[in-house]
Amino acid sequence: MMQAGAVLLLCAALLLIAGRNCDICPAVREDVYLFVRGTPEEYIAKVKEYNTNSAIVANARRLKDRVDEKLTEEDKQNAFSKPPSKQACRPLPCVQCSFTSHPTLRPHKISVLPLT
Repeated sequence: MMQAGAVLLLCAALLLIAGRNCDICPAVREDVYLFVRGTPEEYIAKVKEYNTNSAIVANARRLKDRVDEKLTEEDKQNAFSKPPSKQACRPLPCVQCSFTSHPTLRPHKISVLPLT
């Protein structure tokens, strides 16, 4: 289940590198940057801003440790470089700060279950 959480967060990182002409929620951009490039302490501090559930914080720490262990420096650099081709923009709402990249979309709430 922890791998699914890591894949989910890495997919969020792909939103940053898709080469689209869309804005992305600043809060999500910061979260993904800290997840991929930040220190474990910085990332956990950010997680604790949104959720103090000890199980979620522990899972976030394990996921961050796994990313730091498995991704090379080149992988981390590539995560934030844009590919040469441009793709169509799919507007996505942000559930953290009500930011939306398209004026007609409304943000929706999701519930996150702790990874075990």
